[in-house]
Amino acid sequence: MIILEPRIRQLLTDDALNTFPDECCGFLFGREETDGTRLVIDILVVDNSRQGDKTRRFEIAPIDYMTAEQHALDHDWSLLGIYHSHPKHPAIPSETDRLSAQPYFSYVIISVQPSAQAIEQPSARSAEEPSDQPAGYNISFRSWLLNEAQQFEEEKITDYQFT
Repeated sequence: MIILEPRIRQLLTDDALNTFPDECCGFLFGREETDGTRLVIDILVVDNSRQGDKTRRFEIAPIDYMTAEQHALDHDWSLLGIYHSHPKHPAIPSETDRLSAQPYFSYVIISVQPSAQAIEQPSARSAEEPSDQPAGYNISFRSWLLNEAQQFEEEKITDYQFT
């Protein structure tokens, strides 16, 4: 299980929307509890370094991995995983995602789907649209772990409110 508290969800949403229609990407930091639960405390946004079309693929530069590892050490956190967005696609990993995945990491995928209303009237917001969704977009999160057979298994995401 991975815990994404509302502040982290907002940071992920902001990065996905700011990068849309390209894929965003970055790192997840926090701690792993003794029961295996992962608590995300911070993220590090990085540039999608993929050459060419970034609307369906992302790439993280080696220097960004080194920066992330140092960031984790500097804050006494664990590097828990990677996040990226799927603009106009569901939050399900692609075969390319699977082939580039590493064991241990959580892979949070943010789906950014323009709502039907955004296509018809980009500046309007429906009264039925959930208040936690940005105007014109449906955002969803799913997390994945690579198993021993090198296949993704879904990791439960839960909310946690710091008090």
